Amino acid sequence: MLRLFLAALLAAGAAGIAHAQTRELSSGGELVDRVAAIVNDGVVLKSELDEQMQLIGTRLRQQGLELPPENVLRQQVLERLVTQEVQVQRANRAGLKVTDEMVNGALQDVARRNGIALSQLPQALAGQGIDYAEYRDNLRKEITLSMLRQRDVVARIMISPREIDQYLERQKNAPSESVSYNLSHILIAVPQAATPEQLAAAEQRAEDVHRRAVAGEDFAQLAVANSSSQTALEGGALGWRKGPELPTVLADAVVKLKAGEVSDIIRTPSGFHLVRVNEIRSSDGPAIVQQVHARHILIKTNELQDDATVEQRLTSARDRILAGEDFAGLASTLSEDPGSAAEGGDLGWSNPGTFVPEFEAQLASLKEGEISQPFHTQFGWHIVQLLGHREVDNSAEMKRQRAFTALRESKAEEETELWLRRLRDEAYVEFKM
Repeated sequence: MLRLFLAALLAAGAAGIAHAQTRELSSGGELVDRVAAIVNDGVVLKSELDEQMQLIGTRLRQQGLELPPENVLRQQVLERLVTQEVQVQRANRAGLKVTDEMVNGALQDVARRNGIALSQLPQALAGQGIDYAEYRDNLRKEITLSMLRQRDVVARIMISPREIDQYLERQKNAPSESVSYNLSHILIAVPQAATPEQLAAAEQRAEDVHRRAVAGEDFAQLAVANSSSQTALEGGALGWRKGPELPTVLADAVVKLKAGEVSDIIRTPSGFHLVRVNEIRSSDGPAIVQQVHARHILIKTNELQDDATVEQRLTSARDRILAGEDFAGLASTLSEDPGSAAEGGDLGWSNPGTFVPEFEAQLASLKEGEISQPFHTQFGWHIVQLLGHREVDNSAEMKRQRAFTALRESKAEEETELWLRRLRDEAYVEFKM
């Protein structure tokens, strides 16, 4: 199980973030590394490229995929490393910082998903030939790039009430929440200011790939060898998407396809797309959601108060509440959660999956009215009180929230590809191999 999860994490790029490093010559003058590409004021090293070639090659073979020619795979991997290096440089310029607490929370999540204690993770990674310190550093970089995408892409996507109304109206004749699609995708990208010759060449390449895909050639192998999408080295896999969550640029094509079919070529500003529907599944019946109503107090560690101090402060606050002091009053003065402190710590009615796993686990263990002992998450130390449960069907408010999320995610797919293409086009890149 750990191997599978690590492979997925590596596929997402957590173990492949390129970062400028320096290598020294040995005392005997032997060259121990070379520059594979210069990227602005940084580099991608040959050692990084070789490491990723080995990791990705191993993963593709484990998935039963035939590797493309070595020079093709090398270029795909090098392009990914270059794009990641550009993002890392941008994140550094923006001053984005990932705290140790955030990394620890992510590592705790890795351990939990694999059914082991956090203390066992270094040994489990070593069994896979992965150095724990390097893994932790790569995870920090992956979180940094996620924060960068959130800041530069997702946070700038605007969804108007009118768009939500129009979306809900369209959904009356579109796939419902009960229909999900397992998709794979190929993008033949075009530069931001492509010449007619570049456009023609990209279109011809897309037509060739489309012809081969329709003829039955393995779609995942075609993606590895040809796609410019960030999922290329995962065989173009987009995973399962519910009908309303389909990427905007692909939705109209997907709903017309049966399982196993490949779409016609789809033209967008980022390039030429192909999509394959691998599987379709549906689950009928009303969507009943079990909501919880809770309130909490959050205190964070800092230079003046360590974990033990914060935990003791929350234990004292819990004792005061149990002795009759008002929870809301204490939350408004003690809590460091800017979103709920002014509301007396009230988090409102929340759907499953709203909170991080540690917080959800605490709520699941409480009876109504009960207050937890202090516990730790990636955000700090908490005490939480469960105020109530309720079951709700799909209300108008929930439908609008799902519509907002679906619209934002569908726009984010295309906007992310355009954003990455802009970063890549604007960067100075010189390949040295």
